[in-house]
Amino acid sequence: MKKVMVFGVFDGVHEGHRAFLKEAKSQGDYLIAAVAQDHIVEHLKERLPKVNFSQRFEELKKEDSVDEVVVGDSELSAYDVVKKYHPDIIALGYDQSMLKEDLEKNIEKIGYQPEIKIMKAFEGETYHSSILNK
Repeated sequence: MKKVMVFGVFDGVHEGHRAFLKEAKSQGDYLIAAVAQDHIVEHLKERLPKVNFSQRFEELKKEDSVDEVVVGDSELSAYDVVKKYHPDIIALGYDQSMLKEDLEKNIEKIGYQPEIKIMKAFEGETYHSSILNK
């Protein structure tokens, strides 16, 4: 079984998220979604998510493409969630270039080399949380 992992805030699941999750799922057999904890979001985006963690977690569990929802790391660049679930592929959104760079920089920490794939944008000018949350 080929496991795929995605990372995200998922601050109100929208069609862009659904397209991303569907494309990520198509890369393997089992999709694991790691949801960023509120304090991590606040550190990275300098604001808290509009939707609290437990609501974001539960909303993602209802998505057809997602097989398992897990709590994202409590520390930046730790990648404990990757070590624990050992995905074959890490699927990143078209706008997650900073995460890609950080993953590549810290790959030795993980202990193996998962394949990193970038998913395409789905109407990125329309379906992006930063645009929809304005």
